[in-house]
Amino acid sequence: MTDTVEKRAIGKIMRRLIPFLILCYFVAYLDRVNVGFAKLHMNASLGLSEAAYGLGAGLFFIGYFFFEVPSNILLERFGARRWIARIMISWGIVSAAFAFIPSMSAATGLSNEWIFYFLRLLLGACEAGFFPGIIFYLTLWFPAAYRARVISLFMLAIPISSIIGAPISGLLLNLEGWGLAGWQWLFVCEALPSILVGFGVLVFLIDFPREASWLEADEVAWIQTTLDYERQKKEAVEHISMMQALTDMRILACALVYFCLNAASYGIAFFLPTIIKAFGVTDTQTGFIAALPFVFGAIGMVVLGRHSDRTGERKMHVAGALTLAAVGIAAAGLVSSPVLIVGLLCLAQIGVSAVPPMFWPMPASILTGASAAAGIAAINSLGNLSGFAGPFAMGYLKDLTGGFTAGMLLLAAMGLLGAIVALRLRIDAAFERSMAQPAMAH
Repeated sequence: MTDTVEKRAIGKIMRRLIPFLILCYFVAYLDRVNVGFAKLHMNASLGLSEAAYGLGAGLFFIGYFFFEVPSNILLERFGARRWIARIMISWGIVSAAFAFIPSMSAATGLSNEWIFYFLRLLLGACEAGFFPGIIFYLTLWFPAAYRARVISLFMLAIPISSIIGAPISGLLLNLEGWGLAGWQWLFVCEALPSILVGFGVLVFLIDFPREASWLEADEVAWIQTTLDYERQKKEAVEHISMMQALTDMRILACALVYFCLNAASYGIAFFLPTIIKAFGVTDTQTGFIAALPFVFGAIGMVVLGRHSDRTGERKMHVAGALTLAAVGIAAAGLVSSPVLIVGLLCLAQIGVSAVPPMFWPMPASILTGASAAAGIAAINSLGNLSGFAGPFAMGYLKDLTGGFTAGMLLLAAMGLLGAIVALRLRIDAAFERSMAQPAMAH
């Protein structure tokens, strides 16, 4: 009987929430990285150097860092529905503003470069709290046994946004009209969905299972009983306060692993269109080729995430995926054949994409309640600082050496460091496996 209720409840929640949350993250990630495609023409139009672009691309994560924890705490206070809607609408407006950098520069007297820096910083501040807020939101609906696969499905939005978004971005660069160049139309066209979906959040999302009219009473009872059991189980092992979560060495170690992952991920993502365009292909071809690594990334994310769930093991999976990413990125930086470079970046993206859904259940197995919101946000905000460091290092080293080899070797070294730290994380393996089992079986 319990199994039937469980299957019904999880099935309904999956069908109701996950596709919409994927859509939310799809437009979020698209707005975060579309600057990589805009760069193909924006740099020349605005007079930006590679280092200036890398700095501006990375400044997103500085704004993200300072507003991440406060935003996630406010999410818990005001409710996920209203706060996530606020985040999406505000970042959509700011993302569209990038199209009008020349006009803003003329109106304020500031240089294009400084307007670009300011908007990237503001975009990060607006988006802060979105991803950890969604991760925390999922803990209110799904027991631990389902979280890695649910997070992996949710995070499919990243490769999907690149698989679909990269060709679209390449095509939008060819648009001209109403006084706007293709790179400006790219920002406008890809910002509008964020604003529209943000308003959709207010209509579609529900804060708690008990408020869901589409769940039966026995389904709500099963969810609540299971989540309560898991919370008590974690608190019986160890209760961590909010402030302790922000200073716990395990949390800081998790943040370092995520820092290394994001250095490799964003360092490549923001420059991938430039790397491919150097092969001598058109903007449209660049878009389609840039989508290829993310096709492999999507497959790796689902396959490795499910295997991690089945075995109840996280650390070795995360370390293995980071090592794969490091090997692929390093090798891609050392070869000259376009086919080999793309193939090795496909290999690297399998590792990069697979890490997050296997990684996030680890801190979630340590923290509970408000400390979970703060701890997850702390890991995400500290880890995302490398989103500043990675692109800046790539741009700086490109200007310094004239090529991407040095930057890619540096990013590969970060991936390898993350793998080593992941292996040394102090998480009770037996407790972790027990948390991966359905609570009602006990």
